[in-house]
Amino acid sequence: MTSHLNRVFAKKVEREKPEGKKAGRSKGTKAGLQFPVGTIIGLLLKKGKHATRVGAGAPVYLDFVLEYLTAKILELAGHASRDNKKRRVIPRHIQLAVRNDEEFNKLLGKVTISQGGVLPNIHSVRIPAKSPKFENNSLAAKKSSKKVKAI
Repeated sequence: MTSHLNRVFAKKVEREKPEGKKAGRSKGTKAGLQFPVGTIIGLLLKKGKHATRVGAGAPVYLDFVLEYLTAKILELAGHASRDNKKRRVIPRHIQLAVRNDEEFNKLLGKVTISQGGVLPNIHSVRIPAKSPKFENNSLAAKKSSKKVKAI
């Protein structure tokens, strides 16, 4: 029986693929994408009842957009993690990346990122400023001491 199986597997291995086209390539592989085009995105577009019919290019385009946005956010979060001298991206770095970028902040303005925290910000009213009263009083004291010496 094992010899029969060996012959079957040997025949499958010996088969040659056609020269002209590459067999068994998915839409995502053809487009050079990482996210699953047909299995998840295409299925969700069809089940979501967004339209009665979904073309073949729609899930590929949506996949490209999602992959681009993800790569851009991860790039900015990587820069934030490097600024904080960390090697691993955590939700705090994603929050800093999104909130410091104007377009991502507008896109994800009402989104709450769990464990993200807030941007470091101190209101200008809370910063103690050097009051001009003390400077003026010290100048007035110097002038009054000069007047006393002059008299």
